[in-house]
Amino acid sequence: MNQEIRNLEPKAVWNKFADLNAVPRPSKKEERVIAFMKEFGKNLGLETLEDKAGNVIIKKPATAGMEDRKTVVLQSHLDMVHQKNNDTDFNFDTQGIVMHVDGDWVRAKGTTLGADNGLGVATIMAILESNDIEHPAIEGLFTIDEETGMTGAKNLDDSILSGEILLNLDTEEDDEIGIGCAGGIDITATRSYAGDKPGVNSKAFKITVKGLNGGHSGMDIIKGLGNANKIMNRVLFEAANVGMQVAEINGGGLRNAIPRESNAVVVVAEKDVEAFNSSIKVLSKAIQEEYATLEANLTVEVNEAEMPAKVMLEKDQSELLRSIYAAHNGVFRMSPAIEGLVETSNNIARVEVANRKIEVMCLTRSSVESGKWDLANTLKSTFELGGFDVNLSGDYPGWAPNPDSGILKVMENLYKEQNGEEAHVAACHAGLECGILGSHYPKMDMVSFGPTIRGAHSPDERASISSMQKFWKFTLAALKEIPKK
Repeated sequence: MNQEIRNLEPKAVWNKFADLNAVPRPSKKEERVIAFMKEFGKNLGLETLEDKAGNVIIKKPATAGMEDRKTVVLQSHLDMVHQKNNDTDFNFDTQGIVMHVDGDWVRAKGTTLGADNGLGVATIMAILESNDIEHPAIEGLFTIDEETGMTGAKNLDDSILSGEILLNLDTEEDDEIGIGCAGGIDITATRSYAGDKPGVNSKAFKITVKGLNGGHSGMDIIKGLGNANKIMNRVLFEAANVGMQVAEINGGGLRNAIPRESNAVVVVAEKDVEAFNSSIKVLSKAIQEEYATLEANLTVEVNEAEMPAKVMLEKDQSELLRSIYAAHNGVFRMSPAIEGLVETSNNIARVEVANRKIEVMCLTRSSVESGKWDLANTLKSTFELGGFDVNLSGDYPGWAPNPDSGILKVMENLYKEQNGEEAHVAACHAGLECGILGSHYPKMDMVSFGPTIRGAHSPDERASISSMQKFWKFTLAALKEIPKK
């Protein structure tokens, strides 16, 4: 299937993307892709470095006549989000992504595509490999672990780059030039609970919430999509009124992905089974009606299951369900300064109940540092009231917009010249590495742009072929317009 990808235009980029997607590259397991990138740079005869964090830097001199231009850092991250449909048999640790063409879109077969940020990486690779593209001196910066902590950017060597301009290729709308982004913090709530044997004359059931769209917990949070963990909690909260006892919950996955599915194993006394089924049926219908225009494939299924060895005690169960019910999910505040921009949000990404341990994982984002901590403390307080221990980690700053940026003006003029209309200059609610990179190199002028990608962080992730052609043309033209030193 991937051969048809290699025939797409621009071939230089799609071939590098196919090469890259053959290398497993989960966050925090980037050893293979780091080795792949180092071999790529060395085979080109270019100066290739790896810093202490694992970031790879490949430096290429300016082409003839461009030596007097400022050095440009072209930056993208090597890791990708790993999500797959439950019915897809795929091992991200050992397999390459299987891709196919669907009209104007490149998709993967039941998994995330890795266009975020693989197309940015492939674009830089194609430029580094080229012999006929005009460009100033380039420093290709390939960071690691962007998706689960931005540790590559955080631990970047402060002396390894000399560039004055940074072009981050990690934006997902081809008419947008990014000049700001949200910061974030991971919130993890944990506690233990007492287990008890299921009552006699009881039945076990597996409840499944599925069919949700999922998506990027930053870029897609404004859409109001269903969160499988919150929906499951509603179902369990309602079912608890008829004596249901929770044995297990397994919902969601990565912090930066809106959860699409959740499963729970519960036990119900035989005398309450009819009321249990009825209550879930009524509530499920109401939830489906609420989300009819957003989540057309949402379903809540109830099937008989094997009897578990233990269930939660009523007190622990009540504290769990009430804590998740009270915990904020979704948009918390819209920006009063930038119309249409989410300022602060939270994603309840993962809920796991098993073996007398509970873990709830969230990702809180905000473009305002004080707002980030306000929501983080709100969530911390909510879970602590439910008896949880709460850990705040992975804190990273946002990227403050600079409307007077010199490279922004160059890019705006170029976009209008090529497309006959103004670019959309914006800050986004995703977490880009620019804010962190700027803390290492505070004088570096930077913008972010990229091809159109839809459904990032979900198995519906897809990249526009025509948009990739537009982005490639824009990138090459930008390299020619880099100002003189």
